[in-house]
Amino acid sequence: MTLAKRIVPALDIKNGQVVKGVQFENLRSVGDPVTVAKAYEQAGADELVLLDITATLEERDTMMTIVNAISSVVFIPLTVGGGIRSTQDMTRLIKAGADKIFVNSAAVKQPELITKGAAIFGSQAIVGAIDVKWEPKSKFYQVYVAGGTQPTGLNAISWAKEMVALGAGELLVTSMDADGTKNGYDIDLYQQLTEVVSVPIIASGGAGKIEDFTALLTQTTVDAALAASVFHLGEIALPQLKQTLKQEGVAIRI
Repeated sequence: MTLAKRIVPALDIKNGQVVKGVQFENLRSVGDPVTVAKAYEQAGADELVLLDITATLEERDTMMTIVNAISSVVFIPLTVGGGIRSTQDMTRLIKAGADKIFVNSAAVKQPELITKGAAIFGSQAIVGAIDVKWEPKSKFYQVYVAGGTQPTGLNAISWAKEMVALGAGELLVTSMDADGTKNGYDIDLYQQLTEVVSVPIIASGGAGKIEDFTALLTQTTVDAALAASVFHLGEIALPQLKQTLKQEGVAIRI
C-alpha cells in the first residue's frame, strides 16, 4: 500500500503572530496562529509545522500558550521547533500539545540531544531539521544554523545520515536558496537525500504554484511538501492543490 503524501503548511511565529518572509528576512504578519491553524485543518492540511523564530525565554512562554491553544482546537499532527536546547524544552512542548519536536541549531552543537529525545519520546517524535544552501565553489550542500545565518561547514547529505543514525525519525529539510522565491523546490537536493536515508522527509522552500508540488512529489520520493506564503496569502488553495495532485497520480488524502 502506498502511503499518502502529506501537505504541510508552516506557521512561523513571532511575537504571538504568524509571519512570513523571503529567504528568512523581511518578515510581515499574516495573522493569529489559532485562527490560521483552524483554517488550514478545515481546508485539508495533513499536518502543521510551527516555528518559534524568536525563541527567547519570553517568546518561548508565548509559544507554549500558542501550542496549547492550537492543539485544543486542531486535531492534525503538530510539529514544533525553534530554540529547543534540552529535553526539558521538548517535554514542555509535548505537554503543551506538540506531537513532534524538531531540532536544528542545537542538534549541530549537541547531537546527543537527538538521541536523548528519541529515547524519551520515541524516534517518531524527533524531527531533524536542516537548513541548507548550495555552495557552488565547493559543490556541496552546506548546513546553516541560527535561522540560516551561520554556515557550519557540514555537508547536508552527510549530516542527514548522521541525524537519522542518532535517532531522528523524520527530517525537515529547507533549501535556503529556494525559500520564499516561489521558483520551485530543489528537486536535486531531495533526490540526493532520499537516496541516503530511509526515514520520511518533509521538503521545504520554493513552492510558488501547484506544478511545483506536482514536480516534487512525482520526481522525488519525499513524503511531504511544506509551504507557507502561497497558503497564507491565498495564492494556492489546499483543496484545489490536493485535487490536482490526485489527478496527477499522487497518493494524497482528500
